[in-house]
Amino acid sequence: MNILVTGGAGYIGCRLVPALLQAGHSVCVVDMLQFGDDGLAACRDKIDLIPGDVRTIAPQMLDGFDAIVHLAGLSNDPTAEFNPEANKAMNLDGTLRMATLAKERGVRRFVFASSCSIYYTQTPDDDLRDEEYPVNPQAPYSWSKRQAEIGLMELTDHNFCPLALRKGTVFGHSPRMRYDLVVNTFTRDAFAKRRLSIHAGGRMWRPMLHIDDAVEAYQAALTAPEEAVRGQIFNVLSDNFTVLKLAHEVRRTLEGHKGIRLDVDIQQVGISRSYRVNGDKFREVIKFAPSHPINAAVDEMWDILECGVDIDNPIYYNIRWLELLCDMERRLRAMGGSPL
Repeated sequence: MNILVTGGAGYIGCRLVPALLQAGHSVCVVDMLQFGDDGLAACRDKIDLIPGDVRTIAPQMLDGFDAIVHLAGLSNDPTAEFNPEANKAMNLDGTLRMATLAKERGVRRFVFASSCSIYYTQTPDDDLRDEEYPVNPQAPYSWSKRQAEIGLMELTDHNFCPLALRKGTVFGHSPRMRYDLVVNTFTRDAFAKRRLSIHAGGRMWRPMLHIDDAVEAYQAALTAPEEAVRGQIFNVLSDNFTVLKLAHEVRRTLEGHKGIRLDVDIQQVGISRSYRVNGDKFREVIKFAPSHPINAAVDEMWDILECGVDIDNPIYYNIRWLELLCDMERRLRAMGGSPL
């Protein structure tokens, strides 16, 4: 297929794009390049890379594609809350604009990167939420994802096959690395501090998904029969863990595999955003079951940290990087648009 990946220079995109190439597809990436394109260095000469914004991309840019994987947009609560208006413009308006253009330009399949955070509550419970579970998220990030799902499904017809993947919290190494995701954060803290800090007693549930499983899920969504996925929403996760259990899993892995000693600091205060999710529908309809374990991802990230990583660099943390870019933008405007 000829596939357009929006946001393809991001955390997941930098693993997905090479996998699509390996599978024999042609790939074009549209990305604002807020984090640069270094994460695509290994395949840069094999793709078309277009610096661009889904809010303004020319309609004709979508001509000739068989499918779009729409990863672009703000990708967590802190960045969405930093600028709710921009979050709506990117995650909701930008998504529906791309989907509408795709339908008009004859692109048959549109795979949307949604999120299991749509389900979260601040009062942890053990309810297992499937795709039919009633949701009414109010936080800017999860609200924008849910509203985009609703608008996207309304575009469904015989010639246009949209679907949404509500992914769990992704973890694992990427060339465009993030250390602001829970397993990645625990691994970083274990390396830097030999201590894991857990808030709100670690009672919060999280549906988890290895980045390799996320990549395989997108590939499966691209090739599944249209009649099985048209207009459908799928939860995609490997399993649910409490944050406390995740910390102990990271601790057990590193103490057993790397021979280090870790302390666990459990604090009873903090935000308790919690969601426990059922992923049976995707497994049954797509015939795909995530299989990559947490310990393998932790081992890989640890080995890379040992090679030398500046873990304080804000580029590894979405909200810190966004705040820095916005500050630099203000400073450059005050200086007349150029540092020199």
